[in-house]
Amino acid sequence: MAISGRITDRSIHTRVLANLQRNLAKGDRIQDQLSSGKQINRPSDSPTGTVSSMQLRAESRASEQFIRNADDGLGWLSTTESTLTSASALLNRARDLTVQGLNTGVNSTQSNEALATEIDQIVGSMVSYANTKYLDRPVFGGTTAKPIAYEDDGTYVGDSGQTKRSVAAGENGKVRVDVNGPDAFGTGTDSVFAVLKSIATNIRNGDGTKLADDLKNLDKAAGSIKTTLSEVGSRYNRITQMRDSAQDRVLSVTSQLSEIEDIDLPKTIMEMQLQQTSYQAALAASAKVIQPSLIDFLR
Repeated sequence: MAISGRITDRSIHTRVLANLQRNLAKGDRIQDQLSSGKQINRPSDSPTGTVSSMQLRAESRASEQFIRNADDGLGWLSTTESTLTSASALLNRARDLTVQGLNTGVNSTQSNEALATEIDQIVGSMVSYANTKYLDRPVFGGTTAKPIAYEDDGTYVGDSGQTKRSVAAGENGKVRVDVNGPDAFGTGTDSVFAVLKSIATNIRNGDGTKLADDLKNLDKAAGSIKTTLSEVGSRYNRITQMRDSAQDRVLSVTSQLSEIEDIDLPKTIMEMQLQQTSYQAALAASAKVIQPSLIDFLR
């Protein structure tokens, strides 16, 4: 003969309270999501979602760092570009003065001295341009720790190191953002400074033959600066494109993070309302299931 199980008031109370507790826990989870705006507030909410979220956040931080590096690199290149543009314009002025100096039969000694004096001033301005700094570092000095790249006499005191910025992942994502002084202004007797000094000397001496050679050397030096300026422009465009790509990636990652972490507000509000209705219904049902006991009548 089968023995039927005995259902006591305690067992009924225990099951009812357990069900109400589960109902409250679900409501608390939904309320937690509504208050934070996130559907993942702890790893246990979604282990796979947590892993994806951490990976996306790491990628977002890397892209944001690439953007900061790109902005710094653009600052370097912009400073270099404006400096070389000014230097190129100054060399055009020096060329005009040199052409005037070639008129040996027309210019007087005083005129030649005035031309040579202006050339001397241009030499000083060129040295100043060559010592241009960005964030207190000479942009034409390589990786030197010295405050200048050139001495006042045009002697290069920088090094051959290269300053690079990582603007994308991998080795190809590193772009050079500086220019070594010798690459832009030349070296030895072919340097801009040496050519200009030679021009000043030959103008004072009225030596038209040497001035003609100086003019060729000056055009060569100016061409070197223009070539360097073109290279700087191409690097500037490359970094700009990579920065735009990194910004697009940040927006894409942010959108993916939102899909993983953020709640669907209308849907969550509806779930909360349904949960509250369900809880009220459970309370009403529990009141009917838990009948008064003998103790209730004896009180």
